[in-house]
Amino acid sequence: MYLSIKQGSIFVADSHYNQKNRQFLLFLKKLENKEIKTTQLFLMGDMIDFISGESKYFIKRNSEILELLNKLSNEIEIIYLEGNHDYNLKNLFPNINVIKRENQPVLGKLNNKTVSISHGDNFINWKYDLYCKFIRNSIFLRFMNFIDINFFISKKIEDSLVKKNICHKMGNFKQLIEKRLENYNTDIVIEGHYHQGETFHIKGKEYINIPSLCCQEKYIVIKNLDFVGESI
Repeated sequence: MYLSIKQGSIFVADSHYNQKNRQFLLFLKKLENKEIKTTQLFLMGDMIDFISGESKYFIKRNSEILELLNKLSNEIEIIYLEGNHDYNLKNLFPNINVIKRENQPVLGKLNNKTVSISHGDNFINWKYDLYCKFIRNSIFLRFMNFIDINFFISKKIEDSLVKKNICHKMGNFKQLIEKRLENYNTDIVIEGHYHQGETFHIKGKEYINIPSLCCQEKYIVIKNLDFVGESI
């Protein structure tokens, strides 16, 4: 079953929204007031610097974003691919098509071309897969909530993430992508995660790394079947 990717669709990735990185809130408010228009929105993961459906502290801290997304989901088709910073989200977004890591890539069609869409932290190795499964375990996350007295654990996580520098160029990015493309069998591959915002044509496949909304302050719009960068 292929997801139909529409003309005018928007792809947004890696905004890492927190008290320092506010670009995602600006983008959503522009959608709300129709300054930016679309009928289909792909959120490519790591939209919030950290959140899970079990995390009381981070749900409260990001309540404005959550409310805006739920409001917009009544007007726009939203597909949210969970990343490595935002997961177990379905209970937060009843009208949004939330795609868990283990169900990525999502297969779509753009005109007559097949498309694979994923956050980009798949196809790493079995150790990383095991780690991802563990940190997404609801029992573990609820236990962490229980011992998070006065949110001291959550505040340490938040402080560490705010201080982290996530914007840098990868010198070996093309070589990394050449290897990653061995896992895909579609005409087009779309990923986030890497914060590079680059496009490659390799062995008959088009690879698109969606720019980081935090780092490049750009998103992608499909115009006349092309992937066009737009600044917020």
